[in-house]
This record gives sequence, C-alpha cells and structure tokens, in this order.
Amino acid sequence: MGTVTSPSFAEIDLGTQSSAAPFVREKNGRSELILAVTGAKCGGCLSKIEKNIGGLEGVDHVRMNLTTGRLVVDWTATGFNPDLILKTLSGLGYPSKPFDPDQMDQSRLKREKGLLAAMAVAGFAAANIMLLSVSIWAGADEMSYETRTLLHWVSALIAVPVVAFSGRPFFQSAFGALKSGHVNMDVPISLAVILALGLSIYETIHGGEHSYFDAAVMLLFFLLIGRFLEARLQRQAYKAADDLAALQAVTVTRIGKVGGYETVASHKLELGDDLIIATGERLPVDATLTSPSATLNTSLVTGESLPMDEHKGSRIYAGSINLGDPIHVRVASRTDDSLIGEISKLLDAGEQKRSKYRQIADKAAEIYVPAVHTLAAAALVGWLMATGDIRIALYTAISVLVITCPCALALAAPVVQIVAAGRLFQNGIFLKSGDALERIAACDHVIFDKTGTLTELNPDFEDDGTSRDDINLAAELARASRHPLSRAVVNAACPGPVADDVTEHEGLGLSGTLHGKPARLGSWEWVSDGKAPAQTQNASLWFWIEGRAPVPLPLAETIKPGANELLDRLTDLGITYEVCSGDHPSRASDLAERLGIKNVQGGMKPTDKAARVEALNASGKHVLMIGDGLNDAGALALADAALTPGGAIDVARTASDAGYSADSLKGIETVLLIAKSSRQRIRENFSLALIYNLIAVPIALAGWVTPLIAALAMSGSSIVVTLNALRVRSGGSK
Repeated sequence: MGTVTSPSFAEIDLGTQSSAAPFVREKNGRSELILAVTGAKCGGCLSKIEKNIGGLEGVDHVRMNLTTGRLVVDWTATGFNPDLILKTLSGLGYPSKPFDPDQMDQSRLKREKGLLAAMAVAGFAAANIMLLSVSIWAGADEMSYETRTLLHWVSALIAVPVVAFSGRPFFQSAFGALKSGHVNMDVPISLAVILALGLSIYETIHGGEHSYFDAAVMLLFFLLIGRFLEARLQRQAYKAADDLAALQAVTVTRIGKVGGYETVASHKLELGDDLIIATGERLPVDATLTSPSATLNTSLVTGESLPMDEHKGSRIYAGSINLGDPIHVRVASRTDDSLIGEISKLLDAGEQKRSKYRQIADKAAEIYVPAVHTLAAAALVGWLMATGDIRIALYTAISVLVITCPCALALAAPVVQIVAAGRLFQNGIFLKSGDALERIAACDHVIFDKTGTLTELNPDFEDDGTSRDDINLAAELARASRHPLSRAVVNAACPGPVADDVTEHEGLGLSGTLHGKPARLGSWEWVSDGKAPAQTQNASLWFWIEGRAPVPLPLAETIKPGANELLDRLTDLGITYEVCSGDHPSRASDLAERLGIKNVQGGMKPTDKAARVEALNASGKHVLMIGDGLNDAGALALADAALTPGGAIDVARTASDAGYSADSLKGIETVLLIAKSSRQRIRENFSLALIYNLIAVPIALAGWVTPLIAALAMSGSSIVVTLNALRVRSGGSK
C-alpha cells in the first residue's frame, strides 16, 4: 500500500517556509489552516491578529485562542493563497508553526520551566542586590565615596546579566512588536526596566548617591511571578483536555487492502480503513462496526455505566473500549474529527468566542499602550519643567510605566474562564465557548425536553401484551439510532441485525427496509395517517411494517435521579422553568403531575419548540434550553444558552454550549452554580483592577512611588485577581 510523505508538523517552522499549502486541510468543502502562534500576550495582540487575518480577502472565519496560541483560519474561496496568512503574521511580529497538541503541551511546559528559571535567577539576584542596597542605606552617613561606588558597581555586575537573562520573555516580545511597527504591553515593561537599569548605570559612572538596580531586578522578579503563575494555571487548565486527547490510541492494527495486518499511528488512518480492535483496546476514531456484534464500555462517551451491546452497522465512537472478543470496524472519521477529537477541542474553543467582559478587557488593552506612554511622557516633561532635574523626571516616568501595567485588567476575565472551564471538566462537563458561562449565568428561564433529559426509559416494556416478535423487528430499525427511545427498544430486544437503508427523520422517527418490506418506527403521525386507538393513544412509540397495522410500543419511563432537587434549586435561584416535549400530551402531563411542574406542553414539533424559545426571547426572558434530540436542535440554537446530556445526537451537541454527564441531573446544577460564581468573580476582578488604577496612577504621577514599590503594587494586583479567580473552584451560587 503506497504512502505519501508530507512534512512533519514538529519539524517545520512556517516562518521559514515559502508555502503553507502542505498544511492546509480540506474539510466539507472548506479549507482550514491551524497554526501555533507565539508572542501573543494580551487582548490587544489577539484583537490585532484576528483583525488583520480576518481582513484578508477570501478569509471567512478566524479564531485566535490567546491561552493556547492556536489560530484557526478557514476559507471557501478557491483562489485564496494561504501564504498571505504567514506573511501577515510575520509582518505583525508573531512567528508561527503548524499546531500540534503534543508539541503545544511541550511548548507550554518548556515556557513554564523557562519562566521558573528566569524567576529564580531574578529572585536570587534581587535578594543579593537588596543586601548591598541596605548596606548603602544603613551606612549613608559614614560610608566613604569609594566604598559606596564599589557596592554600586558590584550591584551593576549582578544586575546587568540578570536583566539580560530574566528579561528575555519581555524583551523578545517587545522587540518583535516594535520590529513589525506595533506595540504591546511588554513594550512599556521593557522600557521601564531598561530605563531603571540605564539610570542606575549613569548614576554609578558619575558617582551618584542612589542607584535603582534593585528596583529593575525586583520589577522583573515580580512580573515573572505573575507570568509563571499564569503559565502554570493555563497548563493545568488544559491538561484535562490534553489527557482526553491522549486517550486516542497511539497505534492501531489496520487490515491491509490485500490482506495482512500492519500497525499504524492513529493519526494516519483514512476514511474506509478496516481495523481490528483487540479485547480491552480503546477505539481511536469514530467507526462503523463491521463485526456481527460487540460489547463496549462507552462510559467516557455517553455516560452509560453499563456495557452497551452494538450490532453490525452501528456507529461506535472514539474512546469506547471493546469488552468482548476482537472486533472489526471501518473508520468513519479521522482522529481530529472523531468524538474524542471534538471533546479535546472543547476547552480549547473556550476563549475563541470572547465574552462581553473579555471584550472590555481587550478594548482596555488596545488603548492602554498609547495612554500609558502619554502619561509617562507627561510625567517626564512635567517633572522636568517643575524641578529641572532629569533624574527625578525619569524616576517618576519609570514608576508610571511600571505601576500602570494592566496585568490585573488583562487577567480579570480570562483567568476566571480558565479556572471555571477546568472545574467543569473535572465534573464531566465540557464547555464549548467562553461566553457560554456568562450567557448561562444570565438565564432566568429553563426549557427542558422530557425524554432523555428529565426522564429515562426503562429497558423493560410494560406488561401490555406487546409481542416479543414486534419488539425484535422494531429493534432492527432502532439499532441504527442513538435516540433514547431507540436505545430502549434495543435494550429490550434480543440480539439481532440492523435493517437496510435506515434513515432518521427529524421529530418523526425512523424508516427502513425489513426483510424486503418498508417499515417505520416513531410517532403515530409518522407510521399512520389515521388516529391512534383510544386505548393506546398515550404510547410514545409505534412500529409499522408493510402488510400490518401499526403496533404501539409503550415504554416504562422513570424520572432521572436528582430531578426534584434540581427543580427546587432552580426555584431557590429565582429561575422559572417549563417542559416542552414532543411526546404525547398525556405522558407529558403525567410527568408534570409526578414532578409538580405547572407549565408542561406535549406533542410539540421541532418548529413548535423553536417558536416557544423565540416567543420567550421576545418577552424579555433569557432562555436556557436543555435537550438531546433532533427535534431539540432548532430550540437549542435559538436559546440564549443550551446544554445537552451525554449521548445526545451530533446535531444537538453541535447546537449546545456545553455537555454534561447523562447519569444524573447534578451536572445542570453544577453548570448553573459555576456560571453564576464565574460571573461574580469577573465582576469583582474588574472592580479590583479599576480601584487599583484609580488609586495607583495619581500617586505615581505625584512622584510618591518608587519603581520598586510600583513593581510590588502591580504584581500584587495581578496576584489578587488570580487568587480571586480561584474562588470559582469552591462553587457557590453567586
């Protein structure tokens, strides 16, 4: 079997390549280029990258994740040249290379270690320089000129190489920005450090009484503490997603086209490849089962704790473990497009849609650089005119540059979102967008679907005389669907094959061919044009095969654990709720009676549910929609926010903002509490950052702050913001 060798993502830096074409992926008629961009440190960088790349003619969408450095650009224009993306990034001063999760994890770890080393060197040097400074201060009246100058030179010998080493993260970023004709937050930081160091060397050469080597090094030390804590938090927050991606097998056994077996890396699999999955082996990609049957552990994928029996033709998802004999499957997706691949990207997508608060931070960062430079210049000119002393003027300007560093402002929202996303992941909840937290927190009304959301179907049918043969026939259609009703039929039936030409029809049911005859499984309207008999009109599911009358398949339906507790919690939070179900009104009413829900509607079609959401939106309500079926997809997309339980169909999952475990309803409460807690923490962080700047800037302009105190105050504000964000982990309803 021939192979095509292409450049390795790990080996090639796009900044040195003449073409990005080898790395462009074609997917569903769209072209996509995924890059790892370095040097982007703040919201201003992110906005600049997205604005410039998005402004290229032909580009449809651009999404930059500031935390991971992942840039995704896609387009449909046939004549678009992807090299323009590389040229634009290079012109902006941001080097790039193809994005690879393993490489990015190593890059994050390498960056963290580099920051730790720089911080350690700066801290050790700062302590020693401080000892020398204390000696100078303590002996100011008795120390000779020669001794003081010698101590200043010793401080300089320590400070200069330390600033050159520990200041590299800031200097490299600032140089790259200035080289491309732009500025970022590291420009004023670098300027402050260099000015403090330069002023100190000037004083030492000319025998001055004071030097500020301690301030320059201490500034770097405290800045590096903030950068290191931020890097550690980011790496830990994304470790969960990286671990999930690692669940995809590194290698798998592929059946050759002409027979024989070969071991290949999972990322080299192509659609249609035939694989053999050994007992206990985890499926690396989504696939179609070609063996007659299989017993799988799908708990990671669907939340189902019990083994699942699947049959030939069933779609089985990456992450499922084969519990039985070795099975044969046919690849239905590549690793990046598999369910596990999708889940691995969910946290990464968290920052790509920035919330309202994050946008405020971005805007503040955009106007920060010219504003702070203006303030520093004003301080320099003002103090120079007032005192005529260049040293005092420079001293004050340096303090202004340092103390106004907007680290607290830049961290206010994203650090909360990272912590919240990590805690949600630990609870089995996968967040798809950063702004979802704020939209969920703002919701004041919840719409529940019924089946699969508030209730679950018992695999045993009620004792109503339903023929076992009918159940087994219906199961041949149901095995092709992941809908809860279909799963209940499959679980109640004996093992068997899958019908031919099975098609799922939104909000109606399934159709296919059974033993050469057309057959349908679904609602009464789907299987028959007439009215259901009075004694069976409350049946959720009907089965019909040509030549026979429709047969009702009533199901035993139980309320999911935690339903009553969840509804009580919603009431405590001041959130109203209702149930919109496609099930028969009588069954919906039965649920209302059992749970004490006043507002319940049954027999709703997909358009009815969507119309209900729109009506509530028009009345001023902020709607949270929770559902799992095709008939919920429209409502999920139209709601302010949407949740889906594990095992929901692809369309529903795509339309939602987060997915939670299907085992219980506790996940919904967890999402609501963390969302509200996150919103509160973000508001508190912005208040803290605003208060800090309102107090610190006037004091610095007045000349009452030394560069050292400015560094302490600025770093302290960032640490306070980060510590406040960690309070999201304690839960709470705020």
